[in-house]
Parts: sequence; C-alpha cells; structure tokens
Amino acid sequence: MPVTAEGLFLTHFLPLYPADARDDLARARTVDANPGQNPAILAHLEEAARIFAARAPALLELSDDELRLDFSDASVHRLSAALTPSRRDRWLERGEPGTADNELFNLVVHGAAYVGVCILHDSRRRARWAVRRPLWESVIELASPAGEAHLAIFQWWLKSLSDDALAPSSETASPTVYAGTLADRYRTHVEVPTSRVDLLPPIAPKDRRLPRIAKVRYDVLYKHLKAHLPELRDLGSDFPRAERFADMGLKWLDFLLLGEGGADNPARMLLMYGPGEGGLHLIWLDLGGFHKASFIPADAFPEPIVKLEGDQLVAIVSWEGKPVAHHMLWWGP
Repeated sequence: MPVTAEGLFLTHFLPLYPADARDDLARARTVDANPGQNPAILAHLEEAARIFAARAPALLELSDDELRLDFSDASVHRLSAALTPSRRDRWLERGEPGTADNELFNLVVHGAAYVGVCILHDSRRRARWAVRRPLWESVIELASPAGEAHLAIFQWWLKSLSDDALAPSSETASPTVYAGTLADRYRTHVEVPTSRVDLLPPIAPKDRRLPRIAKVRYDVLYKHLKAHLPELRDLGSDFPRAERFADMGLKWLDFLLLGEGGADNPARMLLMYGPGEGGLHLIWLDLGGFHKASFIPADAFPEPIVKLEGDQLVAIVSWEGKPVAHHMLWWGP
C-alpha cells in the first residue's frame, strides 16, 4: 500500500490530538495558541529543535560530521537527502502507531521544530513562530518580497515522507521539476523568497541585449556568451553537461538580463530560456555561473512567452490546449 501524507497523519498523528482539535482541525490550525507570546511556550519549540539535532544522527545512521545539524539552511538540505524510503519504513515499524512511542512520530514532531528554528536562525529574515495546539502544528510567519506566508512545517514533513516525494515516478523524476522533498519546500518557500539577490555581484549593464540562438548547440552557446557576455567567464560546475544539454531538445534559446535596473543598478543574473522536449526550460546564471534551473510542462504550440513585470517574471505557456501563466520572482522559483 502506498505511503501518503494523509495516511501518515491519520494513523500516526491524529490519535494524539486533543479531542477538540480532532473535531475541528481547521480551527486548530488557525487559532493562535499563544496570544500573549509566553516565552516559556516558545522555549519548548527551541528545546524540541535541540533534541532533534542531538538525536537525529543516530536515527538517520549518519555521523555528526555527515549530517551537521548546525541550524543552517544547508543543514535542511543535508537532512532532506537523508530521508529515504527504507529509513522511513523502519521508523514506522518502531513503536505502536498512533502513540508517542512511535519513532516516526517523535522524529517528525521534533524535526518540525528544528526546521522552524533553522528559518529563524537567519536574523535577516522577518519571521516568528505562530503557536498552535498541539505544538507541532505551529507555523512560521515569514515576511519577504514575495509577501507574507504561513509555513506549515509539520505538513511539509508529512508530504516529504510520502512515496510521491521519496520515490517520484519516472514521468516527473527530473532535477528541474519540483518533487516535494523537504529541501524542495524549504528552497521554494524560504530560501528563494528571502534570497539576498541585492548582494549578488553585477553581471552586466541592464540595457545590454543578447540575441536569440536559433539553432541551439552546446558549443554555439559557449561562443555566444563569450561574444555577448564576456563578464561571465564560466558556466559553473553545476551547469548541464553537453549530453544533458542536448537531451533538452531546445528549439531556440533566448536571454533576459535580470536585476534592479538603471545605470547605478546593473543586472545581477542572466536568464536563459527556451522550449524543449516536453515544455519550457529556464536556467538562471549569476557571475559565478549556474544558479538554478526550472522546467514548466507545456504544449509544443503555441510557443511560450517569458517577460518581466516589475519584480515578477511571468512565463506564459499552453498546457493541454489552454494558456497558463506562471508567476515567480525574477531570481527564480
């Protein structure tokens, strides 16, 4: 039987909720359980995070040096990579389901506190705990250029432990497709909205224009960038290699310089985009080379449109015969 986020919740967590919370989950997930900002309650979340950092290496069968749960953003990515189907299944079998003795229950409720504290650890972020009952349902309120968000970390954990996240189907298994892992969610909802793109070094004057490549080849791209963007000396070690680049099947490749704009605010990123096999490929480069990539499924016709609208990047594609507009910050999803 497939492991789903809903199944995990109903079997291993819901039986431990107070009766009133079970009867009205929507209310439990929205009502502030600490309106007076009692520091003792917040201290419980901090303590849960410290317990997780101390115990997780043994549970994940990794050394402290391998996992390095130092409350950094990078530690969430290391943690996410360690969440495998085999480990999850072992945790499910240890301790009676639906009780506080179950190992997966303890891992998730303490892990939710750990990820929340990682978000708060960066003092530049405008974030705080919004306490819920039970305590593991607490969310992080995060303000960023993308707007205000309530980050349900506990639900991230459940979704990231489902079969869909840990073993994506061959149709979606791609490094450029959102797969729903813990790292994917952290990157999308925390790191990208709060990225200090203003600290990226300038890459070129914003008013420079790079012409389209009509016949895309790996060697042609290198020559094109050398001619039109000599400031970019290297595509970086994570840029797709020649074989992977060819597999994209790009029909053409266009370019947008992105950033604040203006004579005193040059561009800080270059977006390369074009229609390929199955949809629209987007690749962001900064002065150090490859920064990130994304893929939007799309019909072959009509061709996609990518444009800037203020701080928003808008990609308009056709999907199953209907136009779909994807909005994201200019520095990517």
